[in-house]
Amino acid sequence: MTVQLNHTIVAAHDKHTSAEFLAGILGLEPSPEFGPFVPVEIPNGVTLDYMETTGTVTPQHYAFLVSEDDFDAIFARIRKAGLTYWADPFHNRAGEINHNDGGRGVYFDDPDGHNLEILTRPYGSGS
Repeated sequence: MTVQLNHTIVAAHDKHTSAEFLAGILGLEPSPEFGPFVPVEIPNGVTLDYMETTGTVTPQHYAFLVSEDDFDAIFARIRKAGLTYWADPFHNRAGEINHNDGGRGVYFDDPDGHNLEILTRPYGSGS
């Protein structure tokens, strides 16, 4: 049996702003609006479908496995945007990146407080 994640819905107070934020940081483009969603397609075919809500947005965690070169480009956009970033998901180590499993990783928040992460090595892949 083959199982693949196809899409997930991401709650946002402004779906266009949030989709454009993620796409811009990752070096992607938002897809055209589809029903109540603004999708951002990740290169592996998974989409994050931003849907507007007027209620409370419960922050979620979204992690993106990227190449070393992509990490450099994305991290440069994070710094250029003046975003606070952390080496850990609990936001204790501000202004640092981590080197878990021999790679690099960093956490940052989107406009609705979702905890976003870029990492170059999957957890548990190091020696």
